Amino acid sequence: MSNRSLSNHHQAPAEVAQSNQNSPNFDNSSLPENRFHPESTNFFRVLMTDLQTIYQRDPAARNWLEVLFCYPGLQAIWWHRIAHRLHRWGVPFLPRFLSQLSRWFTGIEIHPGAKMGKGVFIDHGMGVVIGETAIVGDYALIYQGVTLGGTGKEKGKRHPTLGDHVMVGAGAKLLGNLYIGDHVRIGAGSVVLRDVPSHCTVVGIPGRITRNAKETEDLQLSDRLPDPEAMVIRNLFERIKILEQELSSLKALSPIAEIDNSQEEDEAIASFDINEVIEEFLNGAGI
Repeated sequence: MSNRSLSNHHQAPAEVAQSNQNSPNFDNSSLPENRFHPESTNFFRVLMTDLQTIYQRDPAARNWLEVLFCYPGLQAIWWHRIAHRLHRWGVPFLPRFLSQLSRWFTGIEIHPGAKMGKGVFIDHGMGVVIGETAIVGDYALIYQGVTLGGTGKEKGKRHPTLGDHVMVGAGAKLLGNLYIGDHVRIGAGSVVLRDVPSHCTVVGIPGRITRNAKETEDLQLSDRLPDPEAMVIRNLFERIKILEQELSSLKALSPIAEIDNSQEEDEAIASFDINEVIEEFLNGAGI
């Protein structure tokens, strides 16, 4: 992937799965559809996991009552879990009606047919739309304005599949039957139309991979997305330090009169203080 563009992934997930199944080493359980078994998980345990995940991951959550009554994302997920169970049982009308009620109260629209893993956290949530055949893995983090939508009017699987521990930034659009691997982070406002391998960061319109698996293997889900401005500032700062070292070397070789030692010490201390402030800024205090 020389240009790191998602446009290089031309095979649909269904086609990839079909081609892989011909391999003798193919493990059918690795497919997202087969890894997800909502009926095999204790329903109330999943509800508690949803609650605990929000309380543990959101620093704004002061207590359990706040999470229960003031988090529309949690309320929408719980409404959906009930509607989804009724949908699987083949109950007519009621699942869609519950989904519509949830949309009125929370501003979050999740089709009853969508499959949601445990510990999914929809933060803020207003404007989130998740389509009928979408699959969201465990412990995904979804921000406001996200769309997991389809393209066209085709039948069958037509919405995205998200792996485990995926983060989708505010306003991002994921369209079509595409597969997003585990531990993927999608930047705010991105439009993703192709598959994304695991442990990657995607930003832009159309979405482009800015970090691959090797570069992000030690990163945690809470780490920030790449900041181009901070990277430019850091490069300039490193260049300035190199030039200062070269200037000091030239001064030491120069035959001109000696500079007062106390003045040199003051300049060194001031330079150290400035460098410390800049390092703190680049490491997150100001960006």
